[in-house]
Amino acid sequence: METLAQTLVSFPHSRPPWLHSCRSRVCPWLCASVPKWMRAERQIDDVEFAKYIHVLCRERKPDSALQLVSDMKHEGLMPGCDSLSALLLCCAQNNCFAQAQALWDEIINSSLVPSFETVSGLIDAYARMERFEEINRVLRETASRGFSFCPDIYSLAISCFGKSGRVGMMEATIKEMVSRGFKVDSAAGNAFVKYYSMFGSLAEMETAYGQLKRSRILIEEEAIRAVSSAYIRERKFYRLGEFLRDVGLRRRNAGNLLWNLLLLSYAANFKMKSLQREFIRMVDAGFQPDLTTFNIRALAFSKMSMFWDLHISIEHMKHEKVTPDLVTFGCIVDAYLDRRLGRNLSFALNKMDVESFPLISTDFMVFEVMGKGDFHSSSEALLESMRIREWTYSKLIAIYLKKKYRSNQIFWNY
Repeated sequence: METLAQTLVSFPHSRPPWLHSCRSRVCPWLCASVPKWMRAERQIDDVEFAKYIHVLCRERKPDSALQLVSDMKHEGLMPGCDSLSALLLCCAQNNCFAQAQALWDEIINSSLVPSFETVSGLIDAYARMERFEEINRVLRETASRGFSFCPDIYSLAISCFGKSGRVGMMEATIKEMVSRGFKVDSAAGNAFVKYYSMFGSLAEMETAYGQLKRSRILIEEEAIRAVSSAYIRERKFYRLGEFLRDVGLRRRNAGNLLWNLLLLSYAANFKMKSLQREFIRMVDAGFQPDLTTFNIRALAFSKMSMFWDLHISIEHMKHEKVTPDLVTFGCIVDAYLDRRLGRNLSFALNKMDVESFPLISTDFMVFEVMGKGDFHSSSEALLESMRIREWTYSKLIAIYLKKKYRSNQIFWNY
């Protein structure tokens, strides 16, 4: 009896419609390599067979993939772990969850060993559709088989629950992970703090951070940002400062992030003496100020109309070879116009490159605290609405001054 694979090769007219479409629209190699599906001894080349299923998955044809596997089984050719795993992911990624569950049961209850990529892909597909109980089931059954990658799967599940705001399930998973004797790694520990910062209360967040600290796991940049954002949302700037000092301001692997956030906590309440004192300590500790550092200070100086300090800060930027961005220019423009000093604006800008292309390179967390100035907001809207490559700061300033002139009927000599 002629096998399906031989039929597909020998009689093109008998190929199913999806295979014709693959030849014409997707991958010519798909049909050309059909003979490789089988070895001479009538065994499936499992790796090659999995490639066909991956193509059908990309084409969003899970039914065709299921039918293909069914036909091969009917011919007495049993797919191996690679083929079944590819079919499992094909079904899961195309929302055929009943078929995916049946395939998972077939794999997990056999002697087959799925790869980490297969299990993680299945969990990601379930997370996308918020099928969290299915994730728990996959997690338990994976752990029961004692695969070597179980700790990584637990870390992935913790992140999946956290991203969706299911902090209770996240905490239960990390407790189960510990109870099974798996060590909580940096990824899981930092995800635990990060998602409690995003979806929990400040008390829950601080408890999670305390647990991380006791486990001697170093808090990483994403978690630091998440915790800081939580304090900023609640306007708890003193507690933000305490947290940053506890993490360690002299940590080098976070760059200037910790110092910049500390400066931001003082700038938020316009504690100018403390802002200046911590800036000096930052420099004395061997950290070189970056654009965000300078713009935090410039925003505070601008809002407080501290023109001398603003000019000194711009000179310092020039000395450190830090290029100003739209935020820096906005600090100067807003400070002068708020005090109706538009005639002096050209003097303030004469040492800056007003003919360069406008960019925004300041850390977005600065805007969470200080907001965006009027010039910054207006210019950003203009840059988004009119896609002109020849924009310069001088053109943006000129348009902004005309706008202010029309609204205030005041002559600006720029």
